[in-house]
Amino acid sequence: MFEPLDKLLTNPIRLMVMSVLVKVDSCDFNYLKKMTNSTQGNLSIQLKRLFENNYISITKSFEKNYPKTSCRITKTGATAFASHFKALQSYKNLDL
Repeated sequence: MFEPLDKLLTNPIRLMVMSVLVKVDSCDFNYLKKMTNSTQGNLSIQLKRLFENNYISITKSFEKNYPKTSCRITKTGATAFASHFKALQSYKNLDL
């Protein structure tokens, strides 16, 4: 009947982050903050959850003495995103 959704990706900010990262090689924290229209604190928490579940990798560095955080989707994350998207598509094909 219904394919199960990925509970981690039912959060709107985490889903937006994954939607961005699936399209790019990597991007920085400020770009994700802009794309998700999220606060710095909330985005940090959501990125941490994605990182803890191996959906994304996070690289921290310095650029001109300023901290820079870059994110990239992992194979696990890409697979989870694809499965979640497929499950969502199955919902529209229901005969009610």
